Amino acid sequence: MKNGKKIEAMRQGGKALGAIKRQLQDLTVPGIKFEEIETAAQRLIKEAGMQPSFSTVPGYSWATCIMKNDEVCHGIPKDKNVESGDIITIDVGLISQGYHLDTTITFAVGEVSDEVRRFLDIGRRVLDKAIAKAKPGNSVYDISFQMEKGLQRHGYGAVYQLIGHGVGEQLHMDPEIPVVANKKDKHVLIREGQTLAIEVMYTMGLPDLVQGKDGWTFLTKDGSLSGMFEETVLVTKNGPEVLTN
Repeated sequence: MKNGKKIEAMRQGGKALGAIKRQLQDLTVPGIKFEEIETAAQRLIKEAGMQPSFSTVPGYSWATCIMKNDEVCHGIPKDKNVESGDIITIDVGLISQGYHLDTTITFAVGEVSDEVRRFLDIGRRVLDKAIAKAKPGNSVYDISFQMEKGLQRHGYGAVYQLIGHGVGEQLHMDPEIPVVANKKDKHVLIREGQTLAIEVMYTMGLPDLVQGKDGWTFLTKDGSLSGMFEETVLVTKNGPEVLTN
């Protein structure tokens, strides 16, 4: 595979980021402040010998985006607490030897209904099936189709206003990878050696989003619960390799 230095750097970064994601989830308990999760992320990234990725985005100063309940993405990690029964989404990225990696997890804190647990379980499964389509010769459409149809099959809303993306030399790169399939993406083919941030963003209700007053956070318009699962994936000749597990 071409560009061995990049691939090795991203494998190292992905392993570190996956571990950081799990540690952030473990410390997210009732009563913790979003600022505390952010501080932990900054510390863990530094201890791994790497740098935060998201703070390279103009106007954004944090290592994480943290959301709860009806907040879908880009949530500023401040001025909120975690409460029992919340659905929390943590999006975190880092830079490994100049290369960006990006991952997201949504999980329940405390007791929630079986309906909510099913909602989260389906999201993870849908992402896995979409990632399985990240093979050389397949298209972006193939990935998006798996997400859209998988969500709709269970009555969930597929977010159409936000997208996954290529990742590596920059945090956000081509190709764009929407959750909702677009026929034009049948012509956007997946290549060996690509690194992709594949993310399923979905809602328990309608998929329409609005932007919050902070100018960053996207929320569901109808107030329904939302979820996001994202992994950075390397495309190999033998299929997808998830780097951020």
